[in-house]
Amino acid sequence: MHIAIAGNIGSGKTTLTGMLAKHYGWEPQYESVDNNPYLASFYEDMQRWSFNLQIYFLNCRFRQVTEIRKKKKDIVQDRTIYEDAYIFAPNLHTMGLMPTRDFENYASLFELMSQFLQAPDLLIYLKADVSTLVAQIQKRGREYENSIRLDYLQHLNERYEEWISKYNSGKLLIIDVNTIKFGDVPEDFGIVIDKINAELFGLFK
Repeated sequence: MHIAIAGNIGSGKTTLTGMLAKHYGWEPQYESVDNNPYLASFYEDMQRWSFNLQIYFLNCRFRQVTEIRKKKKDIVQDRTIYEDAYIFAPNLHTMGLMPTRDFENYASLFELMSQFLQAPDLLIYLKADVSTLVAQIQKRGREYENSIRLDYLQHLNERYEEWISKYNSGKLLIIDVNTIKFGDVPEDFGIVIDKINAELFGLFK
């Protein structure tokens, strides 16, 4: 079984991935952040490093999805390949931070890869306002994230909402992290578990 967690920067994907892995005994697959050779450079100069970063993510995520299908284990994944293709790359292009020729090259590569993709059994979307994202980004204290622009987060949120509103590739669960503080309040994590059980096993629905 493949469970994937989607959401904007600072929405709590990594936290929830770890908590679900521990609760259910699933194998966690995390986004490559600390070992990412482009991320810090990207936040310093988005236009210069946008294409490099997105290709790096596309490569990592496609490799992850391929390994997930080979393992045939119960896996919970921190971020999906679809977010790179449908949200982050188009957003960079629209904001003038990725040249058209680079974006078209990226889109063509993803289109080729998409023929070999299979949607997760359950997609969990962590919905969060920009104020919530900023608070959680500041809380985790990654220095290179201090330069993230608010309009960048807002544009990403708008694209997430558009993508989720049209998502029809499988089961979808939306968690409003503005009100459900699963990382800090045990009762709220219990609410998340009940919702997941309902989607996966038909319990408490």
